[in-house]
Amino acid sequence: MIYYNYSTMKANRINIEKFYTNLKIFELDKRLNTWHFSLLVALLIIAIKQGRIVKLKVSRRKIMSLSHIKTLPTYHKYLKDLQDFGYCSYRPSYHPGVRSEIDLNNLYF
Repeated sequence: MIYYNYSTMKANRINIEKFYTNLKIFELDKRLNTWHFSLLVALLIIAIKQGRIVKLKVSRRKIMSLSHIKTLPTYHKYLKDLQDFGYCSYRPSYHPGVRSEIDLNNLYF
């Protein structure tokens, strides 16, 4: 069962419009496939929750969960593609207590 926080949804109505604008941009990019799209949507969800598009604090586990990607090679391949396409910049953290950072580039927020 899914529970919604309606007060947060009303406050974030403008974020939904921005989210939709970005989805339209992704849709027009013919280089993107289902896995790219899934990763981008997961990153947009994280960006909206954190209220920013730069220095997003992320964990591989959270991104993989949101994007429904089950294998590490798939995750790494498509995240690298997104970096090569210019959609994001990824700064890994090799410390277990510090999260990695991702900047979303060329998006409307």
